[in-house]
Amino acid sequence: MSKIALFSDIHANLPALEAFFADVDSRKPDFIYCLGDLVGYNIWPNEVIDEIRRRNIPTIAGNYDFGVGRESSDCGCAYKTEEEKANGAISISFTNETIKPEQRRYLRTLPAHIRVEYQLNSHKLNLLLVHGSPRRVNEYLFEDREEKSLLRLMQNANADILCFGHTHKPYHRILRSGEGEKDCFRHAVNIGSVGKPKDGDNRGGYVMLTLVESSSVLDKDSIQVEFIRFKYDYEKAARAIEDSALPNAFADNLRKGC
Repeated sequence: MSKIALFSDIHANLPALEAFFADVDSRKPDFIYCLGDLVGYNIWPNEVIDEIRRRNIPTIAGNYDFGVGRESSDCGCAYKTEEEKANGAISISFTNETIKPEQRRYLRTLPAHIRVEYQLNSHKLNLLLVHGSPRRVNEYLFEDREEKSLLRLMQNANADILCFGHTHKPYHRILRSGEGEKDCFRHAVNIGSVGKPKDGDNRGGYVMLTLVESSSVLDKDSIQVEFIRFKYDYEKAARAIEDSALPNAFADNLRKGC
């Protein structure tokens, strides 16, 4: 049995990251991967990067990491209102001013994807880790994505299990596809957000993926996905925002989980 912890979208929230590590360490996963967006929206981008590096966690670049790594004024985010857009501009400017040269260089070197190929039995099992989607780092894969579209995306990427973040809203969809004489099942997993959840729950979240010797695309129940939520001191993170040049709206979002 292999237990794989997957987390994403910390967004410079050090109290949330510390609480995540305390929780995940207690569960003793065999492997741990980070799906990006280490920075943005809070005051601890350097400290978050340092913790990820200290633990040597394999990490891919989120859209925010990509932008800040290149000292861009564009985080690649899609904002719904002019107010959100203006606040977003303040956030990336603040992050670009706060981050140190060594940490910026680290962000610039992060890979876009991580692919892990398993040969647990007579069938190969391809796990693909991305931030937004296999096509674009800032593409949003929401839960209501048309099944045919999501399935085609996974087939083109040769992903039996596709894990991603970016929307900050966790879900697991099992997609049936006929390949040859047998049905196959592909798994699309949004792992949620450690430091900036948007599903109405202000607790941090991550995923534990469990594979066993019989795990196969032919058996949809042989791949287990567990969504884990953990409490953290969101007031500390919210107050840090309010004591900084960042918009107070970011603090309210942490309190409300939105």
